[in-house]
Amino acid sequence: MPPVFAHGRLRLYLLKLLDEAPRHGYEVIRLLEERFQGLYAPSAGTVYPRLAKLEAEGLVTYASEGGRKVYSITEAGRAELADRSGELADLELEIRDSVTELAAEIRNDVRGAAGDLRRELREAASASATQVEDESWKAAKEELRKAKQEWKEQARRAKDESRRAREEAQQARRQAKEAQERAREEVQRIAVQLQEQFARSGGVLGSLAGAWLGGGAAPGPAAAPTAPAAAPAAEAEADAGWAEDLAPGADPARDLDRLLDRFRDEVRDAARDHGVSAAQVAEVRAGLAAAVARLRATLRAG
Repeated sequence: MPPVFAHGRLRLYLLKLLDEAPRHGYEVIRLLEERFQGLYAPSAGTVYPRLAKLEAEGLVTYASEGGRKVYSITEAGRAELADRSGELADLELEIRDSVTELAAEIRNDVRGAAGDLRRELREAASASATQVEDESWKAAKEELRKAKQEWKEQARRAKDESRRAREEAQQARRQAKEAQERAREEVQRIAVQLQEQFARSGGVLGSLAGAWLGGGAAPGPAAAPTAPAAAPAAEAEADAGWAEDLAPGADPARDLDRLLDRFRDEVRDAARDHGVSAAQVAEVRAGLAAAVARLRATLRAG
């Protein structure tokens, strides 16, 4: 039988279950069994070591309740889960395929057992063809009838489970697509608000926005260059090789998501490490507005 989870996928699915709600180890095992419609249940020796490893990596934490460890996902765990959202959608499809394969194996086992029973009955019938049908023969026929009925029931359940798994995977893809569309609309809405605020700000904010874009002209009223604008320009030159460690993949949209995630994380780290004032927020807002306008123009031109 092929493995139910490919390498590293059980780790990802444990993060998904803990993102839904805090759970103890036994509850995680029971949920996995439910997701596989009772066709697969991982052992405690499979689940608990992986939970301990996730805790050691800082992706989950736990609290003791009634003598049990109740695990909860951390912000780092949610960040990894978000970064691997595409893999998670693929994993839902893999689970559906695993359920289908397990159901097919059960169906084949039942079919093989029924075939063996029929063969044995034919051999018994051939050996006693001249004998009067007795109670043992009737019992054998009843066993055959039960075996056929069990096989039909197993086949029906396997078909229903496969259909449910396929529908759940399709629903997960639809939800992921809808969430992505909502996020894109929200980004566009915020971009419009920032552009409007930028257009109203003018003056010093205009030159700051130009510096954020590496010296390019920012939309809005022209303003005389100011001393603070030189620092972001110098930083832009110093960061010419920014994010070079993120090698391009086969999906440009996914590459863009990774760049935006890196940008967000670095800005948050800088604000956390050095603090932020109201004046700095205003300057950053102007810079972001100009950057958004320039990037949207670039993407529309493509």
